[in-house]
Amino acid sequence: MTKITRVMIVDDHPLIRQGLRMVLSTEPWLEIVGEAGDGQEAIEAARQVEPDVILMDLNMPRMDGIAAINKIKPELPQTQILVLTSFSEKGHVFPAIKAGASGYVLKDIPTEELLEAIRDVHEGRSSLHPA
Repeated sequence: MTKITRVMIVDDHPLIRQGLRMVLSTEPWLEIVGEAGDGQEAIEAARQVEPDVILMDLNMPRMDGIAAINKIKPELPQTQILVLTSFSEKGHVFPAIKAGASGYVLKDIPTEELLEAIRDVHEGRSSLHPA
């Protein structure tokens, strides 16, 4: 039996969270265990549910994704963080990886590539969007 990957979705847009939840919940090996609308909520939710993988947006109110990664990784080193954002500039990629993100993908990737990235980071491999 395949181990279930417990995923938390962090994005400030409810429609994005809902869409991701709908797509990911069709996968038998994934379980959505939490959601958050900003970095501060992400820290609190991650402490409660201890997900395997967090899908983290970067540009959010109250606390951005990089600040949240900086807080989450020391507390939950076993949790892998996959940045899922629309920013492809090096000015966003490098700080996210330095903060502790295991992967960085863009929101325009096909579903299959997102699923592969989730699987990769959960299994300890990094995943970086080619752009």
